[in-house]
Formats: sequence, C-alpha cells, structure tokens
Amino acid sequence: MNGNTRLRVLFIVATAFALALCPLWTGARAADPIKIGAFFALSGPASSIGTPTKLVAQMVVDKINKEGGINGTPLELVVGDTESDPTKALMEAKRLIEAGKAAALIGPTRTDEGMAVKAYIEDTAHIPIVMTIGGDPVIAGGKFGPFKWTFKAPQRTSVAARKTYDFIRSLKLTKIAVLTATDGFGKDGLTWLEQLAPEFGLEIVAKEAFGVTDTDMSPQLLKIKASGAQAVICWTIGPAGARVAKNVKQLALGIPLVQCHGQPDPKYIELAGDAAEGSIMPSTKLMVVDQLPDSDPQKAVIMEFIKLYTDVYHFDKQYPINTHSGYAWDAIYLAANAMRKVGTDAEKLRAAIEQTKGYVGVSGVFNLTPEDHNGLGTDSLVMVKVEKGKWVLLKP
Repeated sequence: MNGNTRLRVLFIVATAFALALCPLWTGARAADPIKIGAFFALSGPASSIGTPTKLVAQMVVDKINKEGGINGTPLELVVGDTESDPTKALMEAKRLIEAGKAAALIGPTRTDEGMAVKAYIEDTAHIPIVMTIGGDPVIAGGKFGPFKWTFKAPQRTSVAARKTYDFIRSLKLTKIAVLTATDGFGKDGLTWLEQLAPEFGLEIVAKEAFGVTDTDMSPQLLKIKASGAQAVICWTIGPAGARVAKNVKQLALGIPLVQCHGQPDPKYIELAGDAAEGSIMPSTKLMVVDQLPDSDPQKAVIMEFIKLYTDVYHFDKQYPINTHSGYAWDAIYLAANAMRKVGTDAEKLRAAIEQTKGYVGVSGVFNLTPEDHNGLGTDSLVMVKVEKGKWVLLKP
C-alpha cells in the first residue's frame, strides 16, 4: 500500500467514525429552554411587591431546573417591568409573547395592570397566563369578559371577603363600616363586601373611600365613628393600610380594625408602628406557619419555601416574607406541573392548568375548574392578629 492509498484509507475511516458519532453529538446538545414570561412592577409604587415576586419566580425556576426541568428541558424566565402602570403592563405582555416567544406568562402585580393585559390575552395572544394579582375581575366573567386563558394564584377577593365576614359574625357583630381604596383592588373589595353582607347578617352603616396616595383618612373615619359601626373593614394594599391604622388610633375609634388579605406584611407593622397593635386580617398560612399543626398539608411546602427564601437566597434581608411572597411560587408551579403532563402546546397547556386538582402550594391547596380559574377556598386563609409586633394565629 503506497502513501496515497494509506492516506485515503485513513480519511475514509476517520469520516466513518465521525458520522457514527453525529447522532451522539446531536443527542447531547441541550434542548432549547421553555420560556416563561414574568412581568411585575419592578419600579413605581408597587415595586415593593413586584420586585420580591420576581425574585421568587427566579428562585422557583432555578429549583425546577435543578430537579430536571420539564421532563429534561430547562425553563427560562424572561422578565419585564410593568413600572406599576397598566399601559406598560400591556406593552410588556406583548413583548414577552411576540418577541420573547414565551409559552406562558406569570404576573403582573396590580389588578389594574391585570385588566389591561386580559383582553389581549383572551382576544389575540391565546396563551395561558397565571396572574399574581389580588382582584377578581380578571377571572370573574360576565361584564368583565371571558377568562378562558386567564388564571390567578392569589385568593379571590370574594374568598377573602367571606373569610373576613365569617370572623366578624363569630364576634356577634351586625353593623360594619367599609373603607376602601379607589383603585381596581379597592373597588373589587367594595363590590364583594356589599354583595356578601346580607348573607352573613351584616349591615353596612358607613361606606367611605380614599385614594391610595392619600396621607390622611381622618375625615372618612370621623364619619365612620359617628355611624354606630361595630367594626371597620379597610380594603387596600401597600402603605395606605398603615396610614389608616394610624388614623384609627389617633381618633380613638374604639372598634376593631379589620384589614384585608393584602396587608399581612412586616412592612405594615413597621409603617403603622404602635397603631398596628390589635389589627386583624385574613392571611395566607405563610405568615404563621410555625403555629400550624404538623397535620396541615401545606406546612411542609411552606417550610421548604421559607428555607429557600431565607437560608439559601437570603431574600429576607431586603424583602421580609409577607403574604404576597408565595404567589409566584404557586403561579409557576401551576404552569410547570401542566407542562410536565402535556408540553407547551397552548391549548393543551391551558386545559391542563384548568384541570389542576390537589396541588399543594404556598397559598393553599388548588382545585381548579372551568368556572373557577383560581381554585382556592376560605380554608386556604387564616385570620391573624398583630400582638406585640408579631403575627398571631386566631383560632376558629
């Protein structure tokens, strides 16, 4: 065999060997990640809620990927900032879907943002979104439009209102006053408080409202004080709730202050100071996990969440855990669990989320139906009270 022949043989052998390895190389290439669009208020008035929600979303995606992703395919979080603005929220939703190629969306932060996005999701985008907002309109149907593609992780406003009213009824009270914010969340709260009052034998003797940036609610509270109300229910999120608590104390109202499910937050106690003492409100179990019985199915999940949040990622150093903290965890798991079953085809994914049963999350045990795109009942909430600057579980 001469030199040229020897070179040809070596070339043929090398080529055959390379071709034999090609399938191995192709199989070893990492699959393209599944993209989840996550858009929250990372700036603006609601950033204190939106920023830690984004951090939790990334924490959950990291956890899922470390455990093998979605049947071996990793998730990728594509993030957007709504700037606490409904118009910007819509723009970000479009960007994440049309340019970011997200298979599902998580977010936004406030009810008004969610409503701005909903029509685009339902009429045009047709991909699932699991919202992390408090208000009901996004999944209320009727005059609020269809919600085929829209889900939400936090409890319904109606569920929180029922939990609140059940507690007030247990105190043998019959006359109440309501003080609600003029934003979408506050208006939604007022709607349900008015609608459900007769069912619980309660009479609303005073009804007042305030803007979320108002600094003094004394005029409204003076009217409530003169109304003969036996308790006042305040429905708002953010610092406004603490301002109400301070005004209640300053005016020596002398009746219980019941805040809504958006207020269980160390920030509330910090901002309200001594005025927070005695405040009562519905809360996710996250705030009092150490006071839950070991038999509670959520306890282990919540403890795992807290360990990651505080001991591994140390998010608590800047953003102490509050009742909102688990919403992104639950939202992403609702989507991810469905992806494991059916993949990322939009219609199949939507249907799988809608069929979720028995998912034990941070905020409750989820059981969704075509009529209920939240799936949480009043048993997902507990009533808590601020005592000596701590959250105390009130026994039913």
